[in-house]
Amino acid sequence: MEYIENEFLKIAVSDHGAELSSIYDKKREKELLWQADPAFWNRHAPILFPFVGNVYNDEYRYNGKTYHMSSHGFARDMDFEFAGKTSDSISFKLKATSQTLEKYPFDFELVVTHKLIANSISVIWEVKNCSENEPMFYSIGGHPAFRCPINDNEKRTDYKVKFKDKNELSYVLIIQETREVDHENPTVLPLNDGYLDITEHIFDKDALIFDDNQVREVSLCTPDGKPYITMNCEEFPSFGLWSKPSSEAHYVCLEPWIGRCDNKGFRGELPEKYGVQRLEACSSRTISYKITVD
Repeated sequence: MEYIENEFLKIAVSDHGAELSSIYDKKREKELLWQADPAFWNRHAPILFPFVGNVYNDEYRYNGKTYHMSSHGFARDMDFEFAGKTSDSISFKLKATSQTLEKYPFDFELVVTHKLIANSISVIWEVKNCSENEPMFYSIGGHPAFRCPINDNEKRTDYKVKFKDKNELSYVLIIQETREVDHENPTVLPLNDGYLDITEHIFDKDALIFDDNQVREVSLCTPDGKPYITMNCEEFPSFGLWSKPSSEAHYVCLEPWIGRCDNKGFRGELPEKYGVQRLEACSSRTISYKITVD
């Protein structure tokens, strides 16, 4: 585990999955990141790469060959190499191996940096295609879980989610039997001055998925409507809102995604997959989102 801190925050990042594992708010004297209670969900903030969500039947196709891939890809379950540390940043990197090439036939490097800027954390991903002649196709996303509630004598259902500058949103759901997205049947979600109440049954059907760049800034709010966590995720076309349905699961995930589960009925090749990204040979792309402790 590597640590950095400033006058506002202290954070910890693990080499396993390059996963953000703690956000300690010095002003409140509280931990704000979910602490991975295995009774409800044993992760903090996994990085989803090179896939977000599931592929149908745990299989995908590329250049006529079928590959097997588990949910959310493999990066979250691998040990990253320490790549450097400054007074305000921690970096880890993951490179393709013979084992990853069996599941994902691309020569990649993923560099993950967490950077402290005052009361904010910038999560920065650099995706590199190390091939000299072949394009690379990938998806990538975040899955940070934040404590909800954060105060004693409060319930998760006392809290709210605020979507900046939105009066309503449209979401789609995952078909539980097949793990495909029912993209043809969106649901309109009305908001109250941008606020969504976290009701008892809001997560009964798994994650609410918002596509088409609908979510650019989103906050978790205490019962009085004041934000305590705000995420800026303008680069991410899709966004997931999720927790375990149990009222005893004291966290909510704010999930910025590039790519997601397959659309219902999709059986094409990887380059045709919903939201997949193409990266040319010998090139790289840097993507980031920001977590602010309000």
